[in-house]
Amino acid sequence: MRFLHALVAMVATLTWSGVADADQLSIERIFSAPDLTTVAPQNIQFSPDGNLVSYLKGSLESPEIYDLWVYDVRAGQHQLLLDAETLAPDPTAMSATERARRERLRIRATGIVDYQWSPKGSHILIPLAGQLYLYALDNDAEQQITALTSAEISVTDARFSPQGNFVSYVYEHNLWSVDLTTNSAKQLTTGSSSTIQYAVAEFVAQEEMKRMTGYWWSADEQHIALTRVDLRPVSIKTRVDVYADKTELVKQRYPAAGEANAVVDLGVLQLATQNLTWLGLPERYGDGYLARVNWVGNTSQLSYQWQNRSQSELTLWSYSLADKSHQRILQESSTHWINLHDDLVFLADGKHFIWASERSGFKHLYLYRLDGQLIRQLTAGDWQVDQVASVDETAGLIYFTARRDTPIERHLYRASMTTSTPSQPTRLSERSGFHSVHFAGNARSYVDSFSSTTQPPQVALHGPTGERIAWLHENTLNEAHPLSPYLDNWSQPEFGTLNAADGQVLHYKLTKPTQFADNQRYPAVVMVYGGPRAQRVTNSWGDYFTQYLAQQGYVVFQLDNRGSGNRGRQFESGIFRQLAQLEVADQIVGAEFLRSRPYINPERIGVFGHSYGGYMALHLILRADEQFAAAVAGAPVTDWALYDTHYTERYLGTPEDNPEGYRQASVMPYATQLRKPLLIYHGMADDNVLYTHTAKLTYALQQAMLPFELMAYPGKAHGLYGKETSIHRYQLIADFFERSLKR
Repeated sequence: MRFLHALVAMVATLTWSGVADADQLSIERIFSAPDLTTVAPQNIQFSPDGNLVSYLKGSLESPEIYDLWVYDVRAGQHQLLLDAETLAPDPTAMSATERARRERLRIRATGIVDYQWSPKGSHILIPLAGQLYLYALDNDAEQQITALTSAEISVTDARFSPQGNFVSYVYEHNLWSVDLTTNSAKQLTTGSSSTIQYAVAEFVAQEEMKRMTGYWWSADEQHIALTRVDLRPVSIKTRVDVYADKTELVKQRYPAAGEANAVVDLGVLQLATQNLTWLGLPERYGDGYLARVNWVGNTSQLSYQWQNRSQSELTLWSYSLADKSHQRILQESSTHWINLHDDLVFLADGKHFIWASERSGFKHLYLYRLDGQLIRQLTAGDWQVDQVASVDETAGLIYFTARRDTPIERHLYRASMTTSTPSQPTRLSERSGFHSVHFAGNARSYVDSFSSTTQPPQVALHGPTGERIAWLHENTLNEAHPLSPYLDNWSQPEFGTLNAADGQVLHYKLTKPTQFADNQRYPAVVMVYGGPRAQRVTNSWGDYFTQYLAQQGYVVFQLDNRGSGNRGRQFESGIFRQLAQLEVADQIVGAEFLRSRPYINPERIGVFGHSYGGYMALHLILRADEQFAAAVAGAPVTDWALYDTHYTERYLGTPEDNPEGYRQASVMPYATQLRKPLLIYHGMADDNVLYTHTAKLTYALQQAMLPFELMAYPGKAHGLYGKETSIHRYQLIADFFERSLKR
């Protein structure tokens, strides 16, 4: 009820007297400057002393090119610290390695997209266009910027050492460091090649495990833990990347389901002697994955997490540099799979750590001793913890985000670490919606990035008990806001629930046309993703294409089927070894709900999805064409045997041990069932969902002499980023639905 009242109150802020006649939203306007959402701060960080909040933001003219800004907490003032064009004539330039890394990170912007404070707060490290720059906050303007690398090389994964005496980076698959007292560079590893790489994260670690680095400094700067990646066992997939002005034959080492992965070992480099000791993880544990690596506080202990190949076990190990011994601290196991997380926190007391586990059926937090003895469970209940936000050891408090109140909202909570049983957490975020938080190092303040369906993203500085100290980006919907001309035609979504066949609750979001009449029947578009761990139905600021479709007279519908994230193990694990079964069944439940509404034309329901959503759109139009009249499938997986090991085997096992699961999950057995209009699009340089997926399906459709539409985007990877490409793609989709659902 509190959510409903808040929603009604916020809707009232969307209209005001004296606003100009509302404009129709166009696809070109959605992707043009000034940004309709406004240019909100990104990559927010606190300076080590907490007195400055730094962030990235584009200009009104070039919102996609980020510059570096700071907010002075005491003075209450914003300042442009560094313009990207000051550092590089072309701040959009990047190497192929950096381009691939950004694709893994889903970074669309250019300019300054990453930076790091030095531990003492005197400098900021800025990677840009493959080069490294050191910005000194206290020097005169002409002495503020120092180039650490030359223009002849292009580096990645740069960072300060823990005490700020060095900057490290990866160049040509070797680890390097720069001594900041002398500005001299030193190569720390040698012998890399196209197949033997040091201090890097392999493809599946970046794409599926969200481990973007391959090296870790010890707190005393005496050692660096690093990876050795042997790509020789990984089969080569040859793909043709077609660009507008050239064609490249790319031989990519891509570990498809059931095939060999890269062999990854972990070593410890002693800086003083240059002695490098390898731990021999592949020999110790066999086929598996190096999931996470962390030093244990200020000790000489190294921790690492090893996941077996089937992902049914995740083990936390410690390695002692003194006696070179390995000790198993704890192990998680499941009859389905173990989800990785980043919620391992070693406490400053050197005796304890916090760990996240789904052993109760929901992800919760636990306090352990370093030897693996469980002390107590910190959170409990039939709801999910998202992630640890901060730990205040002095006060005995832990801060975390979670979905305790409702699965469609994320809030900040605080709980005690000292009570013998899990206490009821205190919710600190007040407004209904979606909160993402970033704490200062001393846990005395945090930045909250908030949005809801009625409020575009806002950013505010808060105190530790949740009180707002200052706006960093208020983003008020007033006459000056870029959305102002369009708000009279804005349509607010409705939330609701349906029940799956087994009784589990499915959340949906429905957006009606702006000029809605009960006595009319409207076409509908189902926006689908449906993949594991994802969630699309949330009380957060929506996408503008949904608003465009609503203004064009469509009802837009989204439903999170079983297998989606943030709902607990039972809701998620039903898809195990049988993809596209429960997901399809639940989306059909959603379509049948739409068809039962008196304002829906039951013969005019389309479906659109990208990536896993494209895969779902194909299954729905091929297997449920009595519910769906047309489909758009973007960059779709069509055969899971072609997709990578870590993602695919987590849910399906291998093609050898689950051939029937792979057959039923594939789109290919159903290809000849196409009877309704279908549009497929795909980037022709996609290194994630290879273009082979679309080529295989389109060939099958051609052999069956079935009509369909295809759009290939030269030079584009999986995200198909870029203003012109986005305008073309969404206009293509809109035109397709106009022809298929309205005529």
